[in-house]
Amino acid sequence: MTELHYIQSNISLPEKSILKTIELLNQDCTIPFIARYRKEMTGNLDEVQIGEISKLKIAYETLEKRKESILKAIQEQDALTPSLQNKIEQAKDLTILEDLYLPFKKKRKTKASVAKENGLEPLAKIIMKQEHQDVNYAAQRFVGGNVTSTEQALEGARYIIAEWVNENEYVRNKIRRLYQRKAIISTKVVKAQKDAENAQKYKQYFDWSESLHRTPSHRLLAMLRAEKEGVIKIKVEVDKEEALEIIDRLVIKTNIESCTNQVFLAIEDAYKRLLSPAIVTEVMNEAKSKADDTAIAVFADNLKQLLLGAPLGQKRVLALDPGFSSGCKVVCLDEKGDLLHNENIYPHPPQRETSQASKKIRSLVNAYNIEAIAIGNGTASRETEFFIKKIPFDRDLQVFIVNEAGASVYSASKIARAEFPNYDVTVRGAVSIGRRLKDPLAELVKIDPKAIGVGQYQHDVDQTKLKEELDTVVMSCVNAVGVNVNTASSALLSYVSGIGVNLAENIVSYRSEQGKIDSRNSLKNVPRLGPKAFEQAAAFLRITDAKHPLDNSTVHPESYHIVEQMAKDAKISIHELIGNKTVLNTIQLEKYCTETIGLPTLNDIIKELEKPGVDPRKVAKRFEFDPNVKSISDVKVGMSLPGIVNNITNFGCFVDIGIKESGLVHISKLANEFISDVNTVVKLHQHVIVKVVEVDEARKRIQLSMID
Repeated sequence: MTELHYIQSNISLPEKSILKTIELLNQDCTIPFIARYRKEMTGNLDEVQIGEISKLKIAYETLEKRKESILKAIQEQDALTPSLQNKIEQAKDLTILEDLYLPFKKKRKTKASVAKENGLEPLAKIIMKQEHQDVNYAAQRFVGGNVTSTEQALEGARYIIAEWVNENEYVRNKIRRLYQRKAIISTKVVKAQKDAENAQKYKQYFDWSESLHRTPSHRLLAMLRAEKEGVIKIKVEVDKEEALEIIDRLVIKTNIESCTNQVFLAIEDAYKRLLSPAIVTEVMNEAKSKADDTAIAVFADNLKQLLLGAPLGQKRVLALDPGFSSGCKVVCLDEKGDLLHNENIYPHPPQRETSQASKKIRSLVNAYNIEAIAIGNGTASRETEFFIKKIPFDRDLQVFIVNEAGASVYSASKIARAEFPNYDVTVRGAVSIGRRLKDPLAELVKIDPKAIGVGQYQHDVDQTKLKEELDTVVMSCVNAVGVNVNTASSALLSYVSGIGVNLAENIVSYRSEQGKIDSRNSLKNVPRLGPKAFEQAAAFLRITDAKHPLDNSTVHPESYHIVEQMAKDAKISIHELIGNKTVLNTIQLEKYCTETIGLPTLNDIIKELEKPGVDPRKVAKRFEFDPNVKSISDVKVGMSLPGIVNNITNFGCFVDIGIKESGLVHISKLANEFISDVNTVVKLHQHVIVKVVEVDEARKRIQLSMID
């Protein structure tokens, strides 16, 4: 099976597109680069399709590597037949491959291996032929040494048969399919945990049962977490009689009771002791993997929406990390996000220095020409918002509540210590809040995505798979927006196509030593930034006020000559061509097609020339919560409240209504019609109006509805 056939069997895309994408991936091209600048080669595949090909390519390579290892291991045992070799080479997944290898896998001492050492394998073969009229008589010949009776001989033979049954690829496949179709997952509470306070969140699973293949991702992950915490026990079963009948049909060949009775016993033993536990582990791993994939997809989608959140832009910001007894940390940031000033104010209990704090904020706003105020949404957030809005400023100031999830992680990180070595974590946290308002993407890339808090059981899923997916999302977002090479942090630069951590640090060092980078071409002077890295990265790096106007656009340097020719043909300069829709609309693109650059790329170039360097993100908007709702005790059934969607899951979305506890809008309460995908109705940070349908103050839970 070739790489192409493997990928085609899993994804429906043209052969040429797959082959060209593989070729580009083998040349170490990144997914964002391929999607944007190699459209002619791939047939205009998008990032998702290219990403799928990349994953399948890796899966194929893993499969082939395992095949090589298995073939070598069986060859060393002198057990490799042409038929078996062909089966292994044609295997399409690891499960089938491991089934084929199972009989040859080196095992620890088993009941079957002991029986073989006692010379009982010939007896097992006699029984499995199912032709002997009196197996007790046949077994007498094997009594001796460690085998002291015919019953012991028969028992040993059954152990060997049980192992054969367990290792039979057809049997395993049939039982596997039975579990995949009909397995029931059930849970029971551990008696000692029934009344434990920390177990009550899992009360739903104290006595639960449902079809495994229909169990949604979030429910399976919740069960597994509850089991891990010792609250419940999980059992996965199918109808035992149905399973045994399936095996009987595959193994039993005759009606000679003397043999078949022994085989029946061996089958029961094989199913109970070997086959069922192994298949249960397998199907649970498969179910967990699917649940992980679903949860990771939810997290990735949420993260993408968060990273592409509306930036305020280059404004001077005063940011507050609110608190009560410890006070509110205040920082002032300039247009670039550099720290200008920091101090504490104490407007809340127990100090209640409201007047002094008000005067201080007014003074800082005037002294640093502040244009917007950012308030973290943690403890004392609403109280701080009310306090700020009562201050009589002499200018119109926008006040924003900023999600501070992960700010504490950033403030204690290596990146934060490098940026602010002389300041403590409280200052760094407040700076992060202010910078998030200015540019969410630039700030959030500094934080481990898992700490941002927009996922679903993110600590329970496969961490390697999660990291790979989230890194892909971050890279996609960073390259979709573009990066100012002269102001970006090394953390942000590291996600640019073709750059990575080391080159990002080299760019920052080069900037510090040589001053502002004035052209894309001068990037070639950065140590170790060779031709390949330049090809992959250059078009995603922006240089404002550059001599060449295209250096601040998405046009790749390899296409500059085309734009130059367009301008020359129009008898104007490139500066005059950019933004000139009248001229751009008259250009006959077919005239500029080459062997490598076709209409897809040329259309992208024209679109960029119309509005060069435009940020694809929306503009930040102010939002106000209901001023009468300050805590869960103020929330009453029937209220209609403004809110912000702050997390999306498969079963609904959570909405921030301005208090510590977010409310849940179940998927059934999102719209009047049936909804299968929450993301078709709401997006992260969307402003919504919700109706309160239930308040459980004791459990700190609020149920909301978006249905009119």
